[in-house]
Amino acid sequence: MMKVLDHLEEWLVTLLMGLATVIIFVAVVHRYAAGVSIPYVQDWLLSLNLSWAQELCIYMFVWVAKFGAAYGVRTGIHVGVDVLINQLNDAIRNKVIVFGLLAGALFTGVIGTMGTKFVYELSHTDQITPDLEWPVWIIYLAIPLGSYLMCFRFLQVTWGFIKTGELPHHDHGHVEGMEEDGQFEALAMPSDLHPEEPEKKGGKK
Repeated sequence: MMKVLDHLEEWLVTLLMGLATVIIFVAVVHRYAAGVSIPYVQDWLLSLNLSWAQELCIYMFVWVAKFGAAYGVRTGIHVGVDVLINQLNDAIRNKVIVFGLLAGALFTGVIGTMGTKFVYELSHTDQITPDLEWPVWIIYLAIPLGSYLMCFRFLQVTWGFIKTGELPHHDHGHVEGMEEDGQFEALAMPSDLHPEEPEKKGGKK
């Protein structure tokens, strides 16, 4: 079940980012191509209405930010200042870390609850988005869903830390699919590529 949730979280973020990139690219190309005077083609491009593209991409990136934040908690991507915490002895340090994680869970849980109430109130109105004309509550649904998922991730990391004493850590220098050892051996230059230094005059042959 947890693997399904993990993959769903990753695929959602990846899909939204990919689609937003494609939509922005198409909208930009359409904007400039429509200004080129090409018979028939220009008329066809001008007949296409892509005014909704910018609005849709903004909403998609909002959803990416909310669910990406939850992904960041799970994988340890979020930046944290732990210089002072690491100076404490292990017993106190562990308590401070657990307190911080639980505080994050409480905060995101409160935001999720307030967001749920806000979305519920919006669902009983006729408010729609300017260009897409979608119900506004669908857009704001990212707040409770993303916040509750982030709250769950904080609790998940807290439980894992209590059991193992370890926090998720993301190596920013690691590239997926590339092994740690032996990857660059094939790129190493042979030692005999450098020409030998010529013998000095009068030296031994």
